[in-house]
Amino acid sequence: MQDRNWFSEAKYGLFIHWGIYSILAGVYKGIQTDRIAEWIENTLNIPVEEYEQLAREFNPMKFDPDDFVRRAKEDWGMRYIVITAKHHDGFAMYGSKCSPFNVVSATPYGKDIFGMLAESCRKHDMRLGFYYSQAQDWDDPDGFKSGADNSNKNFRRYLDEKCIPQLKELLTGYGKIAIIWFDTPMGIKEEESRELVDLVRELQPDSLISGRIGNRMGDYMTTADNNIPRLPVRGLWEVPATVNSTWGYNQFDNSWKKPKEILRILLKITARGGNYLLNVGPTAEGLVPEACVRILDEVGLYLKENPESVYGTKRMPVYLYDLEGSLRDLEMTCRDFRLYIHVLEPRVRVELLNIANTVTNAYRLSDHRELKFTMGKVCEGDNFIEIDFPEDLQKEKNFCICLELLEKDLIFEEIVLPVISDADTASDAPAVPVIDEQ
Repeated sequence: MQDRNWFSEAKYGLFIHWGIYSILAGVYKGIQTDRIAEWIENTLNIPVEEYEQLAREFNPMKFDPDDFVRRAKEDWGMRYIVITAKHHDGFAMYGSKCSPFNVVSATPYGKDIFGMLAESCRKHDMRLGFYYSQAQDWDDPDGFKSGADNSNKNFRRYLDEKCIPQLKELLTGYGKIAIIWFDTPMGIKEEESRELVDLVRELQPDSLISGRIGNRMGDYMTTADNNIPRLPVRGLWEVPATVNSTWGYNQFDNSWKKPKEILRILLKITARGGNYLLNVGPTAEGLVPEACVRILDEVGLYLKENPESVYGTKRMPVYLYDLEGSLRDLEMTCRDFRLYIHVLEPRVRVELLNIANTVTNAYRLSDHRELKFTMGKVCEGDNFIEIDFPEDLQKEKNFCICLELLEKDLIFEEIVLPVISDADTASDAPAVPVIDEQ
C-alpha cells in the first residue's frame, strides 16, 4: 500500500532541470532562444549530431551534491527533490548502459550525478524523485518530437530499446525513489502508459507517478506549468513552477520573481490543498544562480519561523479571494483547530468576515506573542473576527498569526440573498456568487 501522506504533508519541493543545454545557456550561434532554455535543440533546430558534441564540454566541477541537498532542506525548506534523469533531448544525467549519450560515458566529468545526489538525499533524509521524458526523445530516431511528423516512427522500438531499459536502471539502481515524474505523453497509447505504470509498481511499489504519465493513470494531478487552480481541489496535486521564466539555465533570463511573490504562491497552493514544486536551473558548472539562491533563502527564512502554518496543513474548505478590502496582502492556511493568517505587508489590524468559529487564542506564531482579538457581528449581521496589532507590529511584514479555534474545522457562513419579487425595483441587482466548498 502506497504511503501518500508524506506527499500531502510536504507542500514544497525542489525541481532541478539540468543537462547539457546549460552549456548553451539560452543562445546558439549568436541566436537567443525566445523559448524555454532546455528546449533549445528543438526550438532552434540544432542538428542532433552537433547537439551531441556539447557533451564533450560538460564538466560541472563546482557541483556539490551534499551542499545542494542540505541547502534545499535546511535553507530553503523543501521536503522533496525531483531531478531530470533524462529530458526531451535524450541525454541521461546518470550512467546509463542503454545509451552512450549520458553524463558518465560522453562527458569529461564522467561521474554519475544521479547516484551522487541519491546518496546525499539518503544522508539528509530527503525524498528523491526523478523526471523521465517517456515519449519525447530528440536523440533517438524513433522517439517522439514536438512539432515533427511522428507517424512513421517505430515508437515501440524506442520503448523496448531505450525507454523501458532506462527506467529499469533508474528504478533498480538508486535505492528508494519517491516520485517518478513523467512528462509530455504526446501520442503514447493507453496500453503503453499502463506498461510503464506496471513497471514502476513492480520495481518501486511505493513510488508515486505524476499525472503526466498520460491517459489519466497518474497517482496525482500535475497542473499546467506555473498554473494554480482558482479554487481548492480535492486529492493529491502539484504545481510545477519556475523562479524566473525558464527551467533550464538561461543566462539572459533575469525575470526573477520576488521572494514575496514566491511565498504568496506557496501559500495559495497550500490553501488550495496542493504542493509547490519549484524549479532551479543550475549552470554548466553545477551552481544555482546567486539571484535564485537569495530568493529561495528569503522564502526559507519564513518557513523556518512558521513551519506549522505550511507543512501538514489541510485544504481550506473554501478559498477567500484577494479582496481589495480586508484581505489584501493576506493569505490563510489551516489545520485542525487552527487558522493561520499570513501577513505579507504592514497593517494596523486584520478583519475577517463570515467566519463563524470561536477564537480562544491569538498570537504571532514565530514567538507566541499574544495578540488582542475581538469577535462580533457586522452591520449585515454576519460574524467577524478582528485582531489588533500593537504599534511596533504595525510596521512589520512577513509574519504569521495563529488563531486557536474551539471547533476542529473552519466554519464559513453562506451568503444568503433576500428573496426579491419580480415587481421589486431592486430585482436587477447582480447576484452575489456563492463558492461551493466541495
